[in-house]
Amino acid sequence: MRILVVGGSGLIGAHVVDVLRERGHAATTVARTAHPGVDHLLDVESASIDDLRPLLAGHDGVVYATRTDEQRPLPKPIYPAFRRDNVEPVVRLFAAARLEGLSRGVIMGSYYTYFDRLHPQWRLAEHHTYIRCRLEQAQEGRSAAGPELPVAVLELPFIFGRAGDRLPNWSGPLDRWARSRTPLAVPTGGSAAASARSVADAAVDALEQASGADIPIADENLTWNDMIGRIAEAVGRRRRVARLPAGAVKAALRLGGALQARSGKESGMNPSHLANLLLAELFIEPTTGRSLDPALRETFPDSGAA
Repeated sequence: MRILVVGGSGLIGAHVVDVLRERGHAATTVARTAHPGVDHLLDVESASIDDLRPLLAGHDGVVYATRTDEQRPLPKPIYPAFRRDNVEPVVRLFAAARLEGLSRGVIMGSYYTYFDRLHPQWRLAEHHTYIRCRLEQAQEGRSAAGPELPVAVLELPFIFGRAGDRLPNWSGPLDRWARSRTPLAVPTGGSAAASARSVADAAVDALEQASGADIPIADENLTWNDMIGRIAEAVGRRRRVARLPAGAVKAALRLGGALQARSGKESGMNPSHLANLLLAELFIEPTTGRSLDPALRETFPDSGAA
C-alpha cells in the first residue's frame, strides 16, 4: 500500500509512518510546519479539495492524525471554530480521497465517541462541543468518503509515548507536577490509556483490512491514582497520591465553568459538566494487554537519568 499520513510529524502520525514502513508499505507525510521527515507542507484546515487531490493522487489510503486543543478557552460561540478545525478539514480530505479513487482511510478520533455510544444518557455531545464535533467528524467524514472508501475511526484515550521531540500535549503540566514538591491528589475514577505504538499498529491493521469500523483502543485501564503514581515513580519522585473528595472536584469545576462563562469564553470540554467524566471509570474492554511502562518512561523520563 501507499498511504498519505496527514499530521505525519506528530506523535501518533510519526509512529504510523514507522509501522507502515516496517510492514513494507510506502508512506507520504503531510504537516503544517517543516519537520524532519515531512514530505509536503500544507495546512489542511484551510486546504481546499483541489489543493488536496494532487497530494492524494496515486495513494491507496489516507490517515488523518491531527488534533485540536479541546481545553483552550475561546470567545463564545466556539462551535463554528471547532467545526472549522475538527470537521470541515476531514470532510474535504475524504471527499478528495474519494475523487482520487482511494480505497481505505483512518481517522484518529476520541474515546468520547465510544462512551457516547455506550452511555447515551450522559448526553456528552449536548454538554461538550468537542465531543459533538468528534461525532460529526466521524459521521460526515464517512459520508464524504462514500461506501467505496471505508474509513475506520480509532477512538483514542490518553496516549503515552514519544516521537523525536514530540510528546502528548497534556504531558508537560503532569511532568512538572510529578517532579515538584506539591502534594499529589486526584479524584476517584480513571481512564483507559494506550501507547502511540499500539495506536499505530491498530491504524495499519485497519488500513490493511480496509476496515470501516469504530475501533476503541486501550493497552491498560488506569485509575487516576495509579496513573499519577506511576508517572511520579517514572520521574524518580515516588510518593503517596491522596484522594480528592468528589464534592470538592464538582464544586471546583462548577466554579471554573461559571468564571469562564462570565468572561464570555468556552472550551471544548465544558468545565461545568466535566466532573462526572473525571469521576467515572472511562475504561475500555478488552485491552490489548500490553504494558504501558515503556511508553510511560518515554513520556516521563527519570530525572536522575538525564
